[in-house]
Amino acid sequence: MRFGVNLLLWTTHVTDEHESQLAFVKECGFDGVEVPLFDGDVAHYQKVAQMLDRVGLQRTCSTGLDAEFNPIDASATVRRAAVDRLKWAIDCGQALGADVLCGPLHSAFKVFSGQGPTEDECQRSADVLREAAEHAESSGLMLAPEALNRFECYLLNTATQMRKLCERVDHPLLRAHYDTHHMHLEEHDASAAVKECAGVLGHVHLSENNRGVPGRGQVDWRGTFGALKEIGYDGWCVIEAFSRLDPEFAAAIHVWRDYFVDPKDVCIDGLRFAKASLS
Repeated sequence: MRFGVNLLLWTTHVTDEHESQLAFVKECGFDGVEVPLFDGDVAHYQKVAQMLDRVGLQRTCSTGLDAEFNPIDASATVRRAAVDRLKWAIDCGQALGADVLCGPLHSAFKVFSGQGPTEDECQRSADVLREAAEHAESSGLMLAPEALNRFECYLLNTATQMRKLCERVDHPLLRAHYDTHHMHLEEHDASAAVKECAGVLGHVHLSENNRGVPGRGQVDWRGTFGALKEIGYDGWCVIEAFSRLDPEFAAAIHVWRDYFVDPKDVCIDGLRFAKASLS
């Protein structure tokens, strides 16, 4: 199992100005980092890859989709834009040297219809993701769509929905992304939810109920880690916690107050807690 930390803890756009934070992450004992992909191009992420190589960190990456790139939109034009946006992210992830592209790849963030997901929307999402996964074949980059809580999306909220979407896409480079924060809100039993994903699980976020330091909140960590060990999960476990260092991003995800004194606490205490829990 490999441990990482999502760099959204510090920034939405990684540049050479963040090398000191990366060096600290390495010093803490992480295997890698998760790089957000919202801006930039292939050339930019090639430079970020060189910096990560200097520091000695592996990497995954994450992205999200706005309304103009909504995979489940009724408009074929918008769905085509979603495919193109995902291909852009895949190409940037390849330039970065990442092995996973995760996040809510299935539908636009915080875009609601006023009802639950329809069969047509589920199929549209699967069709877009399948085309994206086919584009990823040249690099072997795995796509991992993430179930979010009901306040952030409506297409994919539960472990069962994740499993069904993976089965519908039916591509070896498409796997489920389990996030403990969202599943704390949506599932009755963390252990059962993890096991529900057993055959399709490809990526895990370790995120506390309040987005603070893992182990200091209410997430059922015993059930989560116990189930991960039971199903033999051996992929990435990435700590995801959010600060207010980027005010625009903090506002977008409704982080109105701090849940820790210093982001470094997340790295030091979060990694210690995760490793101890899994051992």
